Amino acid sequence: MNEAAIIDLQGVQFGYADRAVLDIAQLQVSTGSSVLLRGTSGSGKSTLLGLLAGILLPGRGSIRVAGHAVNTLGAAARDRFRADQLGVIFQQFNLLPFLSVRNNIALGVRFSPLRNARIDGGLDAEIARLLRALQLDPALMPRAAGTLSVGQQQRVAAARALIGRPAVLLADEPTSALDPDAATAFLQLMSAQCRAAGTTALVVSHDDRLQPLFDQVLSLGDLNRAGGAHV
Repeated sequence: MNEAAIIDLQGVQFGYADRAVLDIAQLQVSTGSSVLLRGTSGSGKSTLLGLLAGILLPGRGSIRVAGHAVNTLGAAARDRFRADQLGVIFQQFNLLPFLSVRNNIALGVRFSPLRNARIDGGLDAEIARLLRALQLDPALMPRAAGTLSVGQQQRVAAARALIGRPAVLLADEPTSALDPDAATAFLQLMSAQCRAAGTTALVVSHDDRLQPLFDQVLSLGDLNRAGGAHV
């Protein structure tokens, strides 16, 4: 195992009863890097994120993320691992539309004393700082999330994922609802916050136009065929 790798997969296989989905000999991601994982629809990108988050468990192999052997943890320990170590941006954002912007973002640290302890100056001040950094007006904090535009909701989802400086950010097609210019602007803002927090970012997307915004670019198809990648 490479001690500098915050994500380390070795011999990971995952499939369903009727088909194999992933067979990754090796994948290592260095701490603090930003990685774009490309792949066509149905290639297993979201499945890989599920494995990294401990939502899915591999049939074979080992998965270490932020120092945790994820595949060996029990269900409660995996819940704690996700709360403490991961920020996640879902493809459909998964905001609670009836909750305020403020309360949606606060959910990112509600179940993690560790991430709460990293917040200086109070929760509301940190939420306002993140909103400004993502070019949203903090005056939106009391608004119901369901009343926001798609672009605004996406940035609220990013703030929720980034609050409390998680070790790893996992993002599943985070720009799928945006036009190219808006997608680029959003990823630049998100990447700046990741760098400032020392958060490693792994973003899955089928959009090749995003490649210049990342330190490394991987193809999931190549990863499975070639038997490994170190980034």
